[in-house]
Amino acid sequence: MTEFRQDFIRFCIDCGVLRFGSFVTKSGRTTPYFFNAGLFNTGARLDRLAEFYAKAILSSGVAFDMLFGPAYKGIALAAGTAMQLARMGRDVPYAFNRKEVKDHGEGGSIIGAPLQGRVLVIDDVMTAGTAVREAAAILEAHGAQLAGVAISLDRMERGTGDKSAVQEVEERYGVPVIAIATADDLLDYLKNEPEFAKYLQAISEYRRHYGAVGYA
Repeated sequence: MTEFRQDFIRFCIDCGVLRFGSFVTKSGRTTPYFFNAGLFNTGARLDRLAEFYAKAILSSGVAFDMLFGPAYKGIALAAGTAMQLARMGRDVPYAFNRKEVKDHGEGGSIIGAPLQGRVLVIDDVMTAGTAVREAAAILEAHGAQLAGVAISLDRMERGTGDKSAVQEVEERYGVPVIAIATADDLLDYLKNEPEFAKYLQAISEYRRHYGAVGYA
């Protein structure tokens, strides 16, 4: 596992973003771990999170010209990631959208750089792919091209069918979904951390039961 992925999982545990126990998801599944991206809620946490996004994006090798953050969660993520990329020597434009079109001032629904070229969408997690579909429609309307999507954690969990939301987006749009870490990365991390060994079996069983097919 790439070192920054291991660091990211440790960071999530330290922040309380990643917790272990017994939780019920919106789909009604009882999961042994819970990822609450809403707890990346301080300046220091956001700064570190954006650093992980930037490292994952650069590590992926995906070609892109700018970043786009879907309202509302993606706004801070895109801005923070753009700043971290600049610190790493890759200064790119970024933009985000309003939920409602503004009819005064600068007007329109897009704030930031003009949407053009190959656009990488930045979001927190992907459950049903709704945010990506909305973002793809916005990009198409502006003549821009969806280059890929970056998310924090890929649970590698199937939805209503055999595939995960990540797999469905990759198949539908023909672009990569870049995750800072995946459920498999989490399992690899736990195997080397005695303090969390008691959760390993439950997470492994959950992964076998609800894991999406087709992952390498």
